[in-house]
Parts: sequence; structure tokens; C-alpha cells
Amino acid sequence: MEPMLMPTAEQDDDEELLVHEWRAEQLRRLGVRRTFADAFAGIVDRHEIADLVARGCSPELALEIVR
Repeated sequence: MEPMLMPTAEQDDDEELLVHEWRAEQLRRLGVRRTFADAFAGIVDRHEIADLVARGCSPELALEIVR
């Protein structure tokens, strides 16, 4: 049996960066400007924004509501 390797801090940082970039991309796909998507990717729920946009909110207003 092979020993389990613990993730390094660098691997954790890389994973966190990838997740943040994915979240920002999802916000951009909803119409949120890049600057705002990058700034709020880790603190808003994209599903809430998507629901509001689907109901007719502008992406900026939806972002304001959920943050």
C-alpha cells in the first residue's frame, strides 16, 4: 500500500486560484463585468445572481442585491 501524500501549501494555493478563476468566469458568463467578477467571485453565490438575471435584473443590480 502506498503512503498517502499530504497536499502542499502550494497545491492548496493553486487549487484555490483555479476555483476563484472558475467562479469569476461563471459570473462573467452571466454578464458581470470582469473587474466585478474577479472582485466578488469568492463572496457571492452565482446561483443567486443567475436567478435574478433570469428574472430580468441587470447583472450589476443582481450583484449589488446579493452582496
